Amino acid sequence: MTRLLGLDGLALDSGPQGLAVTGEVDFDVASALAAAGSEWLVALPSGTRVDFDLTGVAGVSSAALSVLLEWTRRAQEAGLEVASVHLSTSLVRLTRLAGIDRLLPLSDAA
Repeated sequence: MTRLLGLDGLALDSGPQGLAVTGEVDFDVASALAAAGSEWLVALPSGTRVDFDLTGVAGVSSAALSVLLEWTRRAQEAGLEVASVHLSTSLVRLTRLAGIDRLLPLSDAA
Protein backbone atom coordinates (compact mmCIF):
# COMPACT_ATOMS: atom_id res chain seq x y z
CA MET A 1 0.00 0.00 0.00
CA THR A 2 1.11 3.52 -0.76
CA ARG A 3 -0.05 6.41 1.38
CA LEU A 4 -1.59 9.05 -0.90
CA LEU A 5 -2.93 11.29 1.85
CA GLY A 6 -2.56 11.48 5.59
CA LEU A 7 -4.42 14.10 7.62
CA ASP A 8 -5.39 14.24 11.29
CA GLY A 9 -6.94 10.82 11.80
CA LEU A 10 -7.54 10.19 8.09
CA ALA A 11 -5.57 8.05 5.64
CA LEU A 12 -5.96 7.32 1.95
CA ASP A 13 -3.91 4.41 0.64
CA SER A 14 -3.59 2.91 -2.82
CA GLY A 15 -2.73 -0.64 -3.62
CA PRO A 16 -2.98 -3.12 -6.45
CA GLN A 17 -6.74 -3.44 -5.92
CA GLY A 18 -7.63 0.24 -5.57
CA LEU A 19 -8.16 2.88 -2.92
CA ALA A 20 -8.74 2.44 0.82
CA VAL A 21 -9.86 5.10 3.29
CA THR A 22 -9.59 4.89 7.07
CA GLY A 23 -10.54 7.40 9.73
CA GLU A 24 -12.83 10.39 10.02
CA VAL A 25 -14.12 11.87 6.75
CA ASP A 26 -15.79 15.23 7.13
CA PHE A 27 -16.31 18.13 4.76
CA ASP A 28 -13.07 19.80 5.94
CA VAL A 29 -11.01 16.97 4.40
CA ALA A 30 -13.36 15.71 1.68
CA SER A 31 -11.96 17.97 -1.03
CA ALA A 32 -8.35 16.91 -0.42
CA LEU A 33 -9.42 13.27 -0.21
CA ALA A 34 -11.38 13.45 -3.47
CA ALA A 35 -8.51 15.20 -5.24
CA ALA A 36 -5.84 12.74 -4.09
CA GLY A 37 -7.91 9.72 -5.11
CA SER A 38 -8.95 11.27 -8.42
CA GLU A 39 -5.35 12.05 -9.30
CA TRP A 40 -4.41 8.42 -8.67
CA LEU A 41 -7.37 7.13 -10.70
CA VAL A 42 -6.74 9.21 -13.82
CA ALA A 43 -3.14 7.97 -13.94
CA LEU A 44 -4.30 4.35 -14.42
CA PRO A 45 -4.56 2.77 -17.87
CA SER A 46 -8.03 2.62 -19.38
CA GLY A 47 -9.73 -0.71 -18.67
CA THR A 48 -8.16 -1.13 -15.23
CA ARG A 49 -10.45 -2.65 -12.58
CA VAL A 50 -10.45 -0.83 -9.24
CA ASP A 51 -12.03 -1.35 -5.84
CA PHE A 52 -12.94 1.28 -3.29
CA ASP A 53 -12.65 0.25 0.36
CA LEU A 54 -14.35 2.52 2.86
CA THR A 55 -14.82 -0.12 5.56
CA GLY A 56 -12.40 1.82 7.77
CA VAL A 57 -14.37 5.07 7.68
CA ALA A 58 -15.41 6.06 11.18
CA GLY A 59 -19.06 6.89 11.76
CA VAL A 60 -21.72 7.91 9.27
CA SER A 61 -20.35 10.36 6.77
CA SER A 62 -22.19 11.96 3.88
CA ALA A 63 -18.84 13.56 3.03
CA ALA A 64 -17.37 10.09 2.49
CA LEU A 65 -20.23 9.24 0.15
CA SER A 66 -19.62 12.46 -1.79
CA VAL A 67 -15.99 11.46 -2.23
CA LEU A 68 -17.01 7.95 -3.30
CA LEU A 69 -19.38 9.31 -5.93
CA GLU A 70 -16.69 11.68 -7.22
CA TRP A 71 -14.21 8.80 -7.53
CA THR A 72 -16.81 6.69 -9.32
CA ARG A 73 -17.44 9.50 -11.80
CA ARG A 74 -13.70 10.05 -12.35
CA ALA A 75 -13.11 6.34 -12.85
CA GLN A 76 -15.85 6.13 -15.47
CA GLU A 77 -14.48 9.20 -17.28
CA ALA A 78 -11.01 7.58 -17.33
CA GLY A 79 -12.38 4.34 -18.78
CA LEU A 80 -11.82 2.37 -15.57
CA GLU A 81 -14.11 -0.32 -14.21
CA VAL A 82 -15.20 0.04 -10.59
CA ALA A 83 -15.25 -3.65 -9.72
CA SER A 84 -16.50 -3.36 -6.15
CA VAL A 85 -17.18 -0.95 -3.33
CA HIS A 86 -16.70 -2.04 0.27
CA LEU A 87 -18.45 0.07 2.91
CA SER A 88 -18.74 0.08 6.67
CA THR A 89 -22.12 -0.98 8.03
CA SER A 90 -23.09 2.62 8.79
CA LEU A 91 -22.16 3.75 5.27
CA VAL A 92 -24.19 0.90 3.76
CA ARG A 93 -27.23 2.14 5.70
CA LEU A 94 -26.62 5.70 4.54
CA THR A 95 -26.27 4.70 0.86
CA ARG A 96 -29.52 2.75 1.09
CA LEU A 97 -31.29 5.64 2.81
CA ALA A 98 -30.04 8.05 0.12
CA GLY A 99 -31.01 5.59 -2.63
CA ILE A 100 -27.54 5.49 -4.15
CA ASP A 101 -26.82 1.86 -3.29
CA ARG A 102 -28.14 0.81 -6.70
CA LEU A 103 -25.62 3.10 -8.42
CA LEU A 104 -22.62 1.35 -6.87
CA PRO A 105 -21.23 -2.17 -7.22
CA LEU A 106 -21.43 -2.87 -3.49
CA SER A 107 -19.57 -5.95 -2.30
CA ASP A 108 -21.55 -8.93 -1.00
CA ALA A 109 -20.24 -8.21 2.50
CA ALA A 110 -21.95 -4.80 2.51
